[in-house]
Amino acid sequence: MQTGMRPGPESWIRGPVPAPEPAPPTEARASATARRFSWVATHGGAGATTLAAVYGGHDCGHAWPGPDDPSSVLLVARTHATGLESAVRAVEAFRRGQTPPGLDLDAVVLVADAPGRLPRPLAQRVRTIESAVDVHRVPWVPAWRLGDVSGARPRETEALARLTGAVR
Repeated sequence: MQTGMRPGPESWIRGPVPAPEPAPPTEARASATARRFSWVATHGGAGATTLAAVYGGHDCGHAWPGPDDPSSVLLVARTHATGLESAVRAVEAFRRGQTPPGLDLDAVVLVADAPGRLPRPLAQRVRTIESAVDVHRVPWVPAWRLGDVSGARPRETEALARLTGAVR
């Protein structure tokens, strides 16, 4: 480990990883509630409402969570150029302290804007975002486009399901 180096913004966003706490007694564990999240769309049509319906949590639309909303934020953007740029701006707002006090950025959730692989320039932009904050990718789901969120979640999103505590 080198000393005397200033940490970059990715260290500030992710922060230190605390040691796990010991498991509480069985009675307390049974009464514990799952962590709650606020989904914040970084642009129109990002998919925050659909993700809230599928994974649970509070849909804030384009607004920051209010005082009575969960303070853990999941930013949502599509994987097209405009969506990725809006995600970068929102992450920057967190990094610069330009969000309401008390909010925690937990991750960016990128929803596929089309089926198939991303073009190279967009994939490079995603890697840039991943260097600063945790990113969860959600593939193209044709049923969601038609408004049907009743089916099984894509298996590629298991990590996102664990993060949000979604069970089905």
